[in-house]
Amino acid sequence: MESFIEQIKTLSARAQKIKNSIATEEATKTSLVMPFFQVLGYDIFNPEEFTPEFVADVGIKKGEKVDYAIMADGKPVILIEAKSVSEQLQKHDSQLFRYFGTTAAKFAILTNGLIYRFYTDLEEQNKMDASPFFEFNLLDMKESSMSELAKFKKDSFDLESIFTTASELKYLNKLKAFLNEQRENPSEEYVKFLISQIYDGIKTKNTIEKFEPLIKKGYKQFINELVNDKLNAALKNTNKEDALSQELLAEVEPLEVKTEPQIVTTEEELESYVTVKFLLNETVPMDRISYRDNLSYFNILIDNNIRKWVCRLGFNNSNKYIQFNDETRSSEKIEKVSDIAFYKDRLIEVAKKFV
Repeated sequence: MESFIEQIKTLSARAQKIKNSIATEEATKTSLVMPFFQVLGYDIFNPEEFTPEFVADVGIKKGEKVDYAIMADGKPVILIEAKSVSEQLQKHDSQLFRYFGTTAAKFAILTNGLIYRFYTDLEEQNKMDASPFFEFNLLDMKESSMSELAKFKKDSFDLESIFTTASELKYLNKLKAFLNEQRENPSEEYVKFLISQIYDGIKTKNTIEKFEPLIKKGYKQFINELVNDKLNAALKNTNKEDALSQELLAEVEPLEVKTEPQIVTTEEELESYVTVKFLLNETVPMDRISYRDNLSYFNILIDNNIRKWVCRLGFNNSNKYIQFNDETRSSEKIEKVSDIAFYKDRLIEVAKKFV
């Protein structure tokens, strides 16, 4: 039996193949939307679980219907509005917005069969947010989005848990989108900010125009160097191991060789260092932030002073964590580097002690 990820990948390949042959909204529903929710584990042929044409009366307008509602204990928990695969979704969220406020549902999904936008009411209770907290693209699937989508599977769906993490997910995705946009097309404000970190002269328009291509080039080189450092460290470690093996084979008698464990700064650790620098950029000048790696954990410091460590990160086993240099010296479990952004305020509070 295929795993959830394999089923999604199969559906993705099928969608890529048939999308240009789908001409109507109804065809989109039957060939893409319903199979998508079937992969999530819902019985799409059971109206008590997956209700088509769910009535969501709006004010004096009666008989208003949303395409589907996922039900639990006789109440809707997720509303689904489906449009044709050829439709752009931006102009249709207002329709779903009206339906959301008239039901008990805490989540709403707007889709054209390829893109699935997930909404809730983070900003004002019982009022659907203007922007989604999560978006899944069936034709452009990423590992992080697959793990978030899995939370909406029938057998793992937990309304309170998803709602609690929705806010973090929404703003984390916005942060990632912002950083990616600035990497490709840095705005004038962002260029000015970066210039202020490295250039003491007057920031004239000519200066900004001169630095913009330099910043884009710097971004690319920085990422490439991180990757190269990672590869070189791995290659160096491999070469040492090979040399040691040859040396042992040359000995007439077997020797007991004791080697010290090697400290290898991983890509995750370097990514965490860059993340913390960006999170603290308004509190501490970037050139004062450094790191020091050791076997047990990865230190991020101010002024390269071990007494001024801001946080310690553990990425050396499956139990990943971040520890803060505050009064409690408490640790928080994290799953990936991007989770560090959730603790921006705590990082700032610690950093302020050393500024």
